[in-house]
Amino acid sequence: MQTNVLSKMLCILFCLIATCIPAMGQSGNYSVKGVLVDSLTNDTEPYATIRILSAKSLDKPVKLNVTDEKGRFNEKLTQPGDYIITLTSVGKKTVERKFTLSASQKQVDLGTLYTAEASEMLKGVEVVAQKPLVKAEIDKISYSVEDDPDSKTNTTLEMLRKVPLVTVDGEDNIQVNGSSNFKVHVNGKPNTLMSNNPKEVLRSLPANSVKSIEVITEPGAKYDAEGIGGILNIITDDARMQGYNVTVNARASNMGLGGGAYGTVQVGKFTVTGNYAYNYQTQPTGYNESTREDFTSTDFRHLNSNSSYDSDGTFQFGNLEGSYEIDTLNLITFSANLFGGKFNTKNNAYTEMLNEAREHTYSYRTLSDNTNNFSNVGVNLDYQRSFKRKGEYLTLSYKFNNSPNGGEATTSYDEIDSYPEELYGPLRRQYYNNDAHTAEHTGQIDYVNPISDMHYVDAGLKYIYRLNASDSKYYRENNEGVMQPDADLTSKFDQGQNILAAYADYQLKWKKLGVKAGVRYEHTFMDVEYAQLPDRNFNANFDDVVPSANISYMLGNTMTLRANYNMRINRPGIWYLNPFRDTSNPTSISYGNPDLDTEKSHNLGMTFSSFSAKFSFNLNLSYMFINNGIEHYSFMNNGVMESTYGNIGKSNRTRLSLWMNWNPGNKTRISLNASGSYSDFKSSEFAAGNHGFTGNFFGNIQQTLPWDLRFSVYGGGSTPYISLQGKGSSYHYYGFNLSRSFLKEKRLNVSLFASNVFSKYQEYSNETVTDTFRSWSLSKSPSRSYGLSISWRFGELKAQVKKTARSISNDDVKAGGGGQGGSTGGGAQ
Repeated sequence: MQTNVLSKMLCILFCLIATCIPAMGQSGNYSVKGVLVDSLTNDTEPYATIRILSAKSLDKPVKLNVTDEKGRFNEKLTQPGDYIITLTSVGKKTVERKFTLSASQKQVDLGTLYTAEASEMLKGVEVVAQKPLVKAEIDKISYSVEDDPDSKTNTTLEMLRKVPLVTVDGEDNIQVNGSSNFKVHVNGKPNTLMSNNPKEVLRSLPANSVKSIEVITEPGAKYDAEGIGGILNIITDDARMQGYNVTVNARASNMGLGGGAYGTVQVGKFTVTGNYAYNYQTQPTGYNESTREDFTSTDFRHLNSNSSYDSDGTFQFGNLEGSYEIDTLNLITFSANLFGGKFNTKNNAYTEMLNEAREHTYSYRTLSDNTNNFSNVGVNLDYQRSFKRKGEYLTLSYKFNNSPNGGEATTSYDEIDSYPEELYGPLRRQYYNNDAHTAEHTGQIDYVNPISDMHYVDAGLKYIYRLNASDSKYYRENNEGVMQPDADLTSKFDQGQNILAAYADYQLKWKKLGVKAGVRYEHTFMDVEYAQLPDRNFNANFDDVVPSANISYMLGNTMTLRANYNMRINRPGIWYLNPFRDTSNPTSISYGNPDLDTEKSHNLGMTFSSFSAKFSFNLNLSYMFINNGIEHYSFMNNGVMESTYGNIGKSNRTRLSLWMNWNPGNKTRISLNASGSYSDFKSSEFAAGNHGFTGNFFGNIQQTLPWDLRFSVYGGGSTPYISLQGKGSSYHYYGFNLSRSFLKEKRLNVSLFASNVFSKYQEYSNETVTDTFRSWSLSKSPSRSYGLSISWRFGELKAQVKKTARSISNDDVKAGGGGQGGSTGGGAQ
């Protein structure tokens, strides 16, 4: 089946490329070419900014590009006329030439153009060169959105497709430096909503309000100790004007529907931005089958199970941000956000146990109705005091965050045959209600001082009070059919954390060399209380020193070599800690571990990056090791498999990743993200271990067709993944997207999309092998999706909410799965 699907994908890709080639050839019947060279050294000038203007209209370029890595250019134009071309590179004089294209002279060769250092001073008047479109700095890459003519009509999400190290696939999913684990900042301040839902927000944000987009791949010690793959910093326009801007959107597919709105309004010094979206999700029936062999038992040797499930649910999120500029040195900002969802699942499963001779021992059918809900409410308040020195400021911040999560389930049993009640108790209807939440209060102080162009320091203090709480109530049916509380399975606990943190960061920029070094200290006071079992109460203290160091060297205007080391920590979230025991499946129970410790990872990396107008790539080699990893593990206990978590893992991983982008023509973009890694897992506590190679890839082709149609096709997949006690299955996916914009300034956008159209289900398998048991499972999940989305932007407003340069972003917790405490979860990979 997979072979047929891959054959169809290759056929589609071949056809698309075949259609791109003639389209590229017809992109312009007229052209101008040449090469830019340094007049003194005769070295070519790579990646110089090219601007071509019509002699009739000098206020707006008709073409904007950069020279290739050898200083050459060959630009296509659509009509004859008189033109002016300018070429600009950093620190050099601007070269300007006039040329004419006509029916008799469709191609013009300007030959070799010479430039020189811009060292002249005219009576104290500074000579200012035009800014290049792409700029590589020691610690980041910047794309000048305001200098790109497309920013006048496109959204910010569309402009992201042009930014080096950023990939946007056919479904508008964003990756930074080949990873979907990144944070979004606005004017240097963490933005929770954009980080959680970047494509929803950025597709609604007009690009004409953005000055530039920065890609930062190696944050320093000022960020929380949790590792962050990268930062996308959106620098907005400073223009201040009255008005409003609103974008509304709707989406419908075979798996649900949804809609939302994004808006900004400004009155005087007060600016407010809001966003809200609501989605309903449903899907066809899914299927699971599993087998388990218990090496420790003869009577209960082989367990077989088959099940089907149906699910639906709702999800909503919203955000409100505002700012008040007291004066040029004092700024107050606030924000509030919420998101939440509720999902229902009905499951029908048949279970049969066989003995060693594969003879029937017992069987039963399980009918369950589960409801899981999650939500988050957060409030931020920031005050920033700026000083006369540019870039020097002090920020005071407060953040409150509350995340209630829980679930309830009703389970009943039918078709019971020879079930051994003397061992496990009777199979009777049961109900549980698991109420859990995490609440946080955070205060933070940041001070930034750019001492000079070479030296930069910043420091800060932070305090977090975090409460993880769980209240699990369990009920069983008695002999009279009445539901009664089960004291043995009911639990209630509170885990309080007081976290004190301090950091200091130093940065040096000297010619082509850059050095960033920092250290972060965190002390955690932890107090755990059990309402029903007070003898288990305990408290503990943890000290974590988190260093980071980065060295970078500019090999050229657009080539950078980086080396880095950092240590990051992951604190277990509520779903890892919750001791609630889920016994709805009597052959397999699960629960969390409240005694988990902080997980620490050490990371070493080397990165080489190079980009140009036509071809860009980023190559990264990294090595990571963990000595006390939080691992999900299972074991047999008297014929029942129990699953929980523990600090039992030692692991190391060597990973090579490649991000590549090729623009063969002005209307075609081809990108690739791929990585391969070798992982080694060990656990002395369970005498377990596993190792192996894993690889994954993602490819995307985007083509602009006649009538301004934008078409993209994408696909990807992965080899089987490796875990401590087993491995998972490989997978693949693919999709298409066709869109077009209408009305003035492209305010109305209509998109058709489809994914996995040749297969109704996607299959995933998982295998676990230990000294005491072997288990295998196969799930078939609905994967075919198709639908329509529409967005409409109206109103006029250039100004966005003004931000403080620093704020609070708590990202130090290892997240887990929802539902009950034993559910599988993990942090972003």
